[in-house]
Amino acid sequence: MDSLSSSEKRHLPMILAVAIFMQMLDTTILNTALPSIAADLHASPLNMQMTVISYALTLALMIPLSGYFADRFGTKTTFQSALILFCIGSLLCALSTSLSMLIFSRVIQGVGGAMMVPVARLTVMKAFDKSEWVEALNVAIVPALIAPIIAPLLGGYLTQWLSWHWIFLINIPIGILGILFTLRVMPNFHTEVGKMDLMGYGIFASAAFLLTLGLDWLGQGGGVIFVLMIITGFVLLRFYIHHAQRHREAIFPIDLFSVRTFRVGLMGNLFSRIGMSSLPFLLPLLFQVAFGYSASVSGWMLIPIALSSILAKPLMMPMIHRFGYRKVLLVNTAIVGLNLMAFAIPSAHVHLLWFLPILMFTGLTNSLQFSTMNTITLANLRIQQNSSGNSLMSVNQQLSMSFGLAIGASILQLSMKQDWLTHGSIHAAFQITFIILGLITLSSAWIFSLLHPQDGDQLAHRSHGTSHQS
Repeated sequence: MDSLSSSEKRHLPMILAVAIFMQMLDTTILNTALPSIAADLHASPLNMQMTVISYALTLALMIPLSGYFADRFGTKTTFQSALILFCIGSLLCALSTSLSMLIFSRVIQGVGGAMMVPVARLTVMKAFDKSEWVEALNVAIVPALIAPIIAPLLGGYLTQWLSWHWIFLINIPIGILGILFTLRVMPNFHTEVGKMDLMGYGIFASAAFLLTLGLDWLGQGGGVIFVLMIITGFVLLRFYIHHAQRHREAIFPIDLFSVRTFRVGLMGNLFSRIGMSSLPFLLPLLFQVAFGYSASVSGWMLIPIALSSILAKPLMMPMIHRFGYRKVLLVNTAIVGLNLMAFAIPSAHVHLLWFLPILMFTGLTNSLQFSTMNTITLANLRIQQNSSGNSLMSVNQQLSMSFGLAIGASILQLSMKQDWLTHGSIHAAFQITFIILGLITLSSAWIFSLLHPQDGDQLAHRSHGTSHQS
């Protein structure tokens, strides 16, 4: 492995920062533009969820392959290929003339997006000593915090002032600059790799695909197809468990689930995120389709969530140190559920400022939920389980986003079809959707009751001690 110059080491974390910024920007910028895209492509804005789901699902399915590709073909080669695919996908998205073409283009974009961040992070970890990891990786925190704030605004104003095509076209110059920058700075690390568990990956990916598609199909009224897809998806998951039990090199080793905190954290992550994951899709539609506001106003309304989520970060460890992970997650999950139902309270005729406290509280509680769930999930993994456990948690998070979007969109579409309940009111359908999603989240709180009161105490005390020393 060639040693890097001081200049290369100084600039290398910036590549990770740009990769995170591009991925997070593209994950959130689309939501405010969906009504405009729907009108241009002659589709219903309430049927646009697959443009978001296809990207999130592709990320989930491609993340496990990113490390293998980087090790085999080199970090620079893989990262540049990811940027090229991302740019090609972005261009195809902008050129799309139908919903089907847009969904296909989002898949291509997702293949590139899935490899950008993991490969850039892997490169940084290989280029720096362990003692330098925290400082190097901290460079990526800023874009991770900024992107969710500016993305809704940027998407809203680009859509309103220019056209929705520009939310994809802006990726191309950034991607080209990234490719040129990596030519000078990024090393091409290779690692000897073993045999890829292609069978296990195929079974797991097929299960995830069918479960997501089945949940989305429910809103289309396909009852029999929905049941067949869901049953087949669960059967394939059972096959994967059988496969992982018989193969030591399974892509997700079965021994991960012998760790209680990982098992509970993963399950809690999946179910409690369903309602939260659907919000970025549902809220812009609520403000634009049900209330009639512009895309830019819709973008402004999402800013309080991003800002308050940043403010919540310093509160996490003091709360956990005082109450423990189990109690914090039990109570906060219930609060998140109630807060989701609160979106059903304001009527279509009230001023938008009535939403402000609900939006601010959403950011605070969601941020606390994400941070505590992620921490407790990885808390008790052994050293040899860290890599596969972290990868599975990342996949699980993307799948929960896909499931949340599919479930939220299906509930909204099914509610719209119940005239006896909504009397033809789109806003009433949104109110029903928020209430049901809130109840789903509220009921998921029981999962965290499976934690022991002392689970995660070593993390809380370690952080507390460190804060006193620094």
